[in-house]
Amino acid sequence: MNKPAHEGLADAIKVMDTLRSEGGCPWDAEQTHESLVKYLLEESHELAEAIEQRDRANMREELGDVLLQVLFHARIAQEHEGEPFGIDDVAQDLADKLCFRHPHVFADVQVADAVEVTQNWEALKKQEKQRESVLDGIPLTMGALARAQKMVSRVNRDERIVNALASVSENVDNSNDAVKIGNELLDLVRRAARQGVDAEGALRQALTEFERDVRSAESSLLDHP
Repeated sequence: MNKPAHEGLADAIKVMDTLRSEGGCPWDAEQTHESLVKYLLEESHELAEAIEQRDRANMREELGDVLLQVLFHARIAQEHEGEPFGIDDVAQDLADKLCFRHPHVFADVQVADAVEVTQNWEALKKQEKQRESVLDGIPLTMGALARAQKMVSRVNRDERIVNALASVSENVDNSNDAVKIGNELLDLVRRAARQGVDAEGALRQALTEFERDVRSAESSLLDHP
């Protein structure tokens, strides 16, 4: 017989509470938001790899590992003396945000297509977070390529900024090799955006193929020293 809906999630929350509580796991009890950051990043990368490899069994496991990080952080936050919050608060905030940013589903707003949905989403996000720049909220900890792609995507949504940047780019000093290469890489990201290509995903795919070629070359060298 199948389990009731969400029973597995409830079990995971109970297990996390037990691990973190007195008499639980000493290692889990010592963790902080800061100490767990590296694991959150690692698990996110491993999930992305499983998705790209279309490995459904591994994807299921990696989704669980990412969920563990969410439960872990929420459990730690629950213990905060000043501003505690738990997994239910996190889930409720998410539900409220999704409803607010989907007025075409949960209210009477009409949209023509997915493009208009995205435009409304960004406008509502800007209103909600009171952002002054289109670049606000893009984490500095993102990899340079992913960050460049995110920045270009944000900028391209405002034609006024694109036009204003056109005159700036004409005066870029490329006399330094590092600056020149950096600008060439940024131009590639812009080109990818124009062509609807995920630059980060394209590079990961190229690296996967490069790794395969390197391993093949190493294997042939072992066969013919």
